[in-house]
Amino acid sequence: MKTLLKKIALLSFASVLILLTSCKKDDDSNDPDVINFSQESTTYAAKTDVIVEGSQNIAESAYVQYEEPGRMPNSYFSNCVSFTLTGGGEGSGTIVVDFGTSCQLLNGAIVSGKINMTYGPILAGVRTINYEYEDFTYNSNGVEGGGTITRDIENNDGNPQSTINEDITVSFTGTTITGTRTAQRIAEWVEGVGSGTWTDNVFHIEGNWQTDLSNGFSRTGVVTQTLVRKASCLYFVSGKITVSQEGLTGILDFGNGVCDPFATIIFEGQEFPIILGN
Repeated sequence: MKTLLKKIALLSFASVLILLTSCKKDDDSNDPDVINFSQESTTYAAKTDVIVEGSQNIAESAYVQYEEPGRMPNSYFSNCVSFTLTGGGEGSGTIVVDFGTSCQLLNGAIVSGKINMTYGPILAGVRTINYEYEDFTYNSNGVEGGGTITRDIENNDGNPQSTINEDITVSFTGTTITGTRTAQRIAEWVEGVGSGTWTDNVFHIEGNWQTDLSNGFSRTGVVTQTLVRKASCLYFVSGKITVSQEGLTGILDFGNGVCDPFATIIFEGQEFPIILGN
């Protein structure tokens, strides 16, 4: 009889614990100070930005090396890259950039596959370039799709500038999740033009885009503080994007100029770390 009473008491105690735990979880979900968002999906969306930007810069750098050679006579392309060119100059042309099965660029990025570009003549200082990725990977992440670059030889400030419309899908290494980014953005080359080396090249990025993950997550982003990308770094070094996702609006902050794989997402004054590397 005593044993039976003990069992009943223990079961009652366990039931109370489960009930209290359940109530605590419910309280957390309704707590206005708790920000409910998917950090994993947020990180994948931010990684999509980094991978797309890095891949697109490779395409544009290849174009500059052969069609604007005085601006970047020495690039970050290593000996494992081959180029096939037809036409060009003031008229139409094509460039096929082949990285083989694995190629490490001088800026540290490891890539494979091809980038195919076709472009028309220069008209009033502007050229349209179409680019497409073929079996391309960027730091082990698959990159598919392409876009159109409207290339201003010089903008009003005398800098080269590209307006890019893109539709890119990224397959992340180590997961079945994919990310698709559609965007219109402007990349202005603000430092290092014609310096003779790629290491001092700096670009400013403006624009807006939408990122959709295959798990149903969706995020829109608008650059509200100019993004800064250095050719010597694989990540944005500064700048902010206002993002909208999961019923929340926040700020994705890429830092204060230091080259590192870290960013911060801020919702309602609360900061959460984001790791941008693989």
